[in-house]
Amino acid sequence: MIIILAVSGFTFFSAYTAFFNKQSSSQVLIKGQNSQWIFPVDAGETVAVSGPLGDTIVRIQDNRTWVESSPCKNQNCVASGFIKRQGQWAACLPNNVLLVINGTKDDDVDTVAW
Repeated sequence: MIIILAVSGFTFFSAYTAFFNKQSSSQVLIKGQNSQWIFPVDAGETVAVSGPLGDTIVRIQDNRTWVESSPCKNQNCVASGFIKRQGQWAACLPNNVLLVINGTKDDDVDTVAW
């Protein structure tokens, strides 16, 4: 009976850790003309990135990152919206600003090997 309870407890703990207690290992990389920042995707930050046209304002909030405002003419970077998954990026080319989500995908748990 004790062995069955111990195995059941270990199984529950393992399943909980693998599927419900995920910690994000993704990061937001922000590159400007002469500077670079790295934040976790859940950082809750506002960054002013200096470029040749002025400051581009980048927001990180609620696991999403976006260009809030930029001094460029066409505003494609602002219109591109949120990025939130690994591999997504946004850029303000006229102001030399790049945003990239780097890291690993936490939702790809290999349950067979685990």
